[in-house]
Amino acid sequence: MKNTYIIAFLTLLLFTNCEKVVDVDVPSIAPKLIIDASFEVFFDENPINAKTEVQLKLSADYFDETNPVVTNATVFVTNLDTGTVIDYTDSDADGNYQPVQAFIPQDNATYELTVIYNNETYVATAEKVKSTPLTLVEQGDQTLFTGEETEIKLFFTDDGAVNNYYIFDFSNSLFLALEDRFFNGADYGFSNFYEEDDIELPATVTIKMSGVSKEYFSYFNILIDQSGQNSGGPFESVPSSLFGNIINTTNEDNFPLGYFHISETDTFTVNLVDRN
Repeated sequence: MKNTYIIAFLTLLLFTNCEKVVDVDVPSIAPKLIIDASFEVFFDENPINAKTEVQLKLSADYFDETNPVVTNATVFVTNLDTGTVIDYTDSDADGNYQPVQAFIPQDNATYELTVIYNNETYVATAEKVKSTPLTLVEQGDQTLFTGEETEIKLFFTDDGAVNNYYIFDFSNSLFLALEDRFFNGADYGFSNFYEEDDIELPATVTIKMSGVSKEYFSYFNILIDQSGQNSGGPFESVPSSLFGNIINTTNEDNFPLGYFHISETDTFTVNLVDRN
């Protein structure tokens, strides 16, 4: 028995003395341009309003906590049906480019986004994807595993004429991508849950429901999986292997990250209270 204790002690001492810090050398990758051009047309407002800003950043190394913003690009959007050009400017020098004159993307019109940066031109096209309004959003009483979750219940009527794809923004960088495969054309309701760390009650949250294309739906699903929730938004750190719909017409090898998309979006504001 004494020999067993001695062997165990010597083994522990051996591994303790051999312990050392290993520095992992993560190779630096040339930064790529990140273009976040997810337009939202708030069709259920009166008058109709739209968010049409273009956010430009550069990708960063793995251990970097922030992405450098791009403030010296040329940005504009062209209505390919009318030839109208909407110029953009970054007046605050924060990488958020706003149209010089506000515009509302129209139905059945094709828009082309152009970004010129470091003498290279990036382009993408998009048409507005229609959606449906939220019928009701309310707080529920159900919980999940810990009993500390907060339920939020959503209701809407799906358009049965087409296959619909939706993205829900629950605020606090919490998102859900949903398709109508099992409720096409039906009145539909479902629940989503805030975990205890997601929100501090009482709180007022604004829920967004956006209609999206099938391609953007697939892209966004992967983006959520790889970027994770609660990370400042899905475009905060775009995975370098995830291609969007924007191409570099000057140098195709230097492809950008991000997506150009136009969604019809409805919003619903709800007050949440602590019921636990």
